[in-house]
Parts: sequence; C-alpha cells; structure tokens
Amino acid sequence: MRRFLPNGIAARFALTVVAALVLLQAVSAAVFWIGRDEARQNYPPRVLAQRVTAVVRVLDQTSPSERQRIVHALDEPNLEVRLRDPSLPPPQRMGPEGEPGWFGDAIRRRVRSELEDERRPVLISAAPPPPRLLGLAAEPPAPRLRILVRLADGQWVVFSTGDDSSWTLRLGLWLLGSVVVIGGLSVLAAQRISAPLRRFAAAAERLGMDGEAPPLPELGPSELKTATRAFNQMQERLRRFVADRTQMLAAISHDLRTPLTRMRLRADLIDDDEIQGKMIADVDEMEQMVAATMAFARDDARSEARVPVDLADLLQSLVEGQTDAGAEASYAGPDHFALECRPVALRRAFGNLIDNAVKHGGGAQVGLTVEATQVTVTIDDDGPGIPPEEIEEVFTPFHRVDRSRSKDTGGVGLGLAIARTVLRRHGGDVILANRPGTGLRATVVLPLATV
Repeated sequence: MRRFLPNGIAARFALTVVAALVLLQAVSAAVFWIGRDEARQNYPPRVLAQRVTAVVRVLDQTSPSERQRIVHALDEPNLEVRLRDPSLPPPQRMGPEGEPGWFGDAIRRRVRSELEDERRPVLISAAPPPPRLLGLAAEPPAPRLRILVRLADGQWVVFSTGDDSSWTLRLGLWLLGSVVVIGGLSVLAAQRISAPLRRFAAAAERLGMDGEAPPLPELGPSELKTATRAFNQMQERLRRFVADRTQMLAAISHDLRTPLTRMRLRADLIDDDEIQGKMIADVDEMEQMVAATMAFARDDARSEARVPVDLADLLQSLVEGQTDAGAEASYAGPDHFALECRPVALRRAFGNLIDNAVKHGGGAQVGLTVEATQVTVTIDDDGPGIPPEEIEEVFTPFHRVDRSRSKDTGGVGLGLAIARTVLRRHGGDVILANRPGTGLRATVVLPLATV
C-alpha cells in the first residue's frame, strides 16, 4: 500500500484526516441506519393499525380548521401524517402493482375493525423496502407504506411509513459536503504546516552550493523553530570554518614564499651545474604550487553573484582560445544558451577541464546538450586515459597520474579539484570515465533551476 501513498507531508496529512472523517461518518451512518430499522420494527401491522385508527378518530372529532394543528402535533419521524388538499380529485383505488399484499390487507382490516366501519375507504400502496446497510440490520426492514384514509366529512388523511429516500439523499450530501469542506481545510492546514519544512529542505540543499546564503527565518511550530535555529547555527559555524581554513591556506602559501626565495639564492651559490639545475627546477615547481594554492584560496573566498551567462558562447570562446594557441579543439552544440551561474568561477572550471584534455589528451572535443531539467557538457580527448582505480583520486588536490601528467606539461594537480569544487557549488558535478578504445571523457552536469 505504501506505493499508492503520496510522498508529500501535506498530502499525507490531508489524506489521513479525510480517511478518518470518512470512517467516522460511515460508522455514524451505520449506527443510525440500524437504529432506524429497529425503530421501524416497532410498528408491526397491529400497532400501526391502532396508531392510524387513533389519529383518524381524533381528526373525525376535530373541526376542519383545527385539523392542521392536530396533524402537526401527531406527526413523527416513523409515521408521517398530513392532510390531503381537498381541491385535488379523490384518489383512485390502487392497482395490483401498488397493493402491499398480505401486510397491507392486514392493516386495512384492522383499521376498519378498529373504526367499526367496514366500508371506510382505506387505500394502501407499498414501495420496496430500503436496503440494509452492509447487512447490519438484525431483521429484514418493514415495507414502506402509504396509507390513505377518508375522514367522516370526506377529507383524506395520508400516513407514510419508512419513506427514507430524502433522508438517504440528505445523508449522502452531508457526507460529501463534510469530506469536501474538511478535506479542503485539511489541505490548506497541511500546506501551511509543511511550508517551513519545504523552506528548510531548500536551504539544506542550497547550503552545499552557497555558503553565503542568508539564514532561514524562524517560522512555524516550536519544533520547526528549534530545528531552524540549529540549522542557522550550523550554517554559521560552517561559514566560519571555511573562512578560517581559506585564510590559513592563504597565509601558509604566502609564508612559504620567503623560504623558497632563500632556497633559490642558495641554489645560485652551488658550483655543480647539474645539482644547481635540479634544485632550481624543484624550487620553481614549489613556487607554482604556492601560486596555484593562493589563487585557489583567493577564488574560494571571493563571493560572486549569479548572473545569466551564454554558456554556449563561453564554451566556444574557450575552444577558440585553444585553437588560436595551435591546439586541437572543437565544439558541437547550440550557438546560444543562457544559464544563470557565477561566470568567472564557471569559466575557470571549464577552462581547467579543456586545458587538461589538450595537455594530456592531445586535444579536446567539447559538446553541449540541453535537456528538460539540466545541461550536459562533455569534454573528450584522445589521450591514454586514467587507470580505473585512480579516477576519483585525480580530484584530490596535488594528485598526479604518472602516465598522463609530468612536470613537462606543467600544472600542479589543482585543476580538476578546482573544477569539481566550482561545479558542485553550482549544484552540478563532473565525472570522468575512460572512453572505449582510447581517451578520456569528462561529463559535466548542471541543473537549470537556480539554487
């Protein structure tokens, strides 16, 4: 049954209230229906005939002007009493289809006997008895009768027993109206209750992409206020942690420049040219790592606003930059496509991926595909690929794959780490996979919805 339940809290809350209401109304209707059947059984033919006879005797002895007041006083749910309009033509004898059989004959005989008038006109018609609700009645319900008795002055009085068709309609309308009204109110209440939860979920998703997002307003029930307050405190602690880490990383990288400068000066004093060259090369590589680390920390600390950017034009400009430098690069996809993003950071991420494909794969084939909820960018190269066990490790800062990276090609192992960090902050990700045969494919997925 869980497969058929709605996923949302608001829908489940409303469904629970409506189901409880329907069950309660069904039980109430069953109890009332059984009681109605049992009440109807209190009028067997003898008792019903006595009741009709008593009313007729009272009306016979009452003036026509006072009969209506007497009828109102004698009327009851199980036996409706009313006077027939004298202006109407006299009722005709019921046909065979309207005769109630032995039950009606017994009542007619008893009424005439009680009135001591064997010729008193008594007309009786019957309708099928109402169905028993789920078979819960203890005994079969009595037939629904319509008894017409002529008074001494010629006016007719009409008795009706068990005619519950209008009651059944009213009950159905009451049940339907109750479900509609209470169901609608339940949906509104559930949506109001779940609104803070939706904001809470959206803020949790946004937290991993935008550390500078404003805190959530503390709204809703006390439990949600407590959870929101804890979430805001966690977000602020994470923001301080990231800021402190970035600041420490920048400080360490800056402080490393001084000992590297001293090492270069001391390397210049070495007489052995071979040893001197190796030391200077090591110092140059360390300086590149420090510069890349400081650039990464600087960009990580910078807060850049999201603006609409032509993603297709951005990719084409990066490809043209590679071809102008003499590299093999191509683009396939739409000429224009707008995407809301942080343009400087996104340009750096795609620049690192394309530059990585050109340097280590001999070229880059860039493709852009637009789907209903996301865009996909693929960057293929014709290089040797990456060992499967190292595909995730290459995203670790300063990690190098010996077969595809070397000091001759430049880079310190931060390009892929920076690219993944930027793309994940946009709500997307980058995945590497070896192509069939040879080469590597980097697949970038970015959502179209703004976070």
